[in-house]
Amino acid sequence: MIGAGPSALAAAVYTTREDIDTTLYEKATIGGLAAITDLVDNYPGFAEGISGMQLASQLQAQAERFGAHIDFGDISALRRDGDVVELIVDGKPVQAKAVLIATGSDYKKLGIPGEAEYYGRGVHYCATCDGAFYREKRLVVVGGGNSAVQEAIFLTRFTTHIDLLVRSTLKASEVLQHELEKFVAEGKISVHYGVVPDEIVTEDAKVIRVDATKDGQKVSYDTDGVFVFIGLKPNTQFLENSGVELDEVGLIKTDLKLSTTLPGVFASGDVRSGATMQIASAVGEGATAALAIREYLEELERN
Repeated sequence: MIGAGPSALAAAVYTTREDIDTTLYEKATIGGLAAITDLVDNYPGFAEGISGMQLASQLQAQAERFGAHIDFGDISALRRDGDVVELIVDGKPVQAKAVLIATGSDYKKLGIPGEAEYYGRGVHYCATCDGAFYREKRLVVVGGGNSAVQEAIFLTRFTTHIDLLVRSTLKASEVLQHELEKFVAEGKISVHYGVVPDEIVTEDAKVIRVDATKDGQKVSYDTDGVFVFIGLKPNTQFLENSGVELDEVGLIKTDLKLSTTLPGVFASGDVRSGATMQIASAVGEGATAALAIREYLEELERN
């Protein structure tokens, strides 16, 4: 399995209980983006919610209890080789009878001056990871979707004030927008519409402001740090020339059994075209993929 987020971990619980030798390769954080989410409030079975890290840890422990192996490794290529699928893991070939791709997605970037240069030193993509560094500081949050609003609200526990820069209109759910209104009314968050960031400006190796364009006019927002939440992009770059078909945005196309266009290769979770981008559904897809993999392997043995 490629990736060790909720979808792959759930799949591993099923495959290992079926005595299928299972290895998960993860290049970043076990638990994926779920692990760095402050509070998962909509996962069934946890009436008071559960921290993303705790949920990821429990999924990992359960998969490992049944015998799943989790290794850190970066997959650079995948191809069909006869009756097996070959992965290139940290430059070395690894073969498997079946592969589940559950690589999820990564944060989209603004692509403006100062962003890459000050990543982790004033520019961030994870509020739960880095928010505590900004106690009694002023912040800029960029984005208008669910994650931007949710993370801006979370950051208010540390900061003195947040400027939320929205390119067009808020696209967050009505529930989150209603909650946001409370923080706006309290003066903790100011929402600025029609704002396009142009540059993250620094002085003495510290972020000091965001220069932007609003309605054709140049504007600036003083800040001690910038948190960017403008969406996700699928982690499918390694599938180039693999035979696995992707949709127009790079998500993996599958059939109803979560099989891809390459025999023996399956996909589940946020990396799959048509996924709902929810932890609960990713876990369900992991279980579905695991059962489909079992059927595929049984068919291989019969032939």
